[in-house]
Amino acid sequence: QVQLVESGGGLVQPGGSLRLSCAPSGIILRPSAMGWYRQAPGKQRELVATITSGGSTNYLDSVKGRFAISRDNAKNTVYLQMNSLKPEDTAVYYCNAERNYPPRYDYWGQGTQVTVSS
Repeated sequence: QVQLVESGGGLVQPGGSLRLSCAPSGIILRPSAMGWYRQAPGKQRELVATITSGGSTNYLDSVKGRFAISRDNAKNTVYLQMNSLKPEDTAVYYCNAERNYPPRYDYWGQGTQVTVSS
């Protein structure tokens, strides 16, 4: 079973930056879309950003202008550049890859912790 492997999380001060990466553990067919979600303690998981295979992006309103999602279609890898981080960005960040036409799939990573604190 293919899994997505995230990296790049950690502890950063407010105003700092982090870059998350996510790659599949094995070979997968090109996803229709890849994205990042996050879940803070006591809250529901929310969509942070998505990017289609054609490059169209979508962002959570609170991260617009601060976060940037990108992908490498050759490697089926997705990145999330996070700038001007705020304490409210603290959460476990999860990577997702989905294919909405056959053969369909919906893969998730195990999550990487991002903590923004002074």
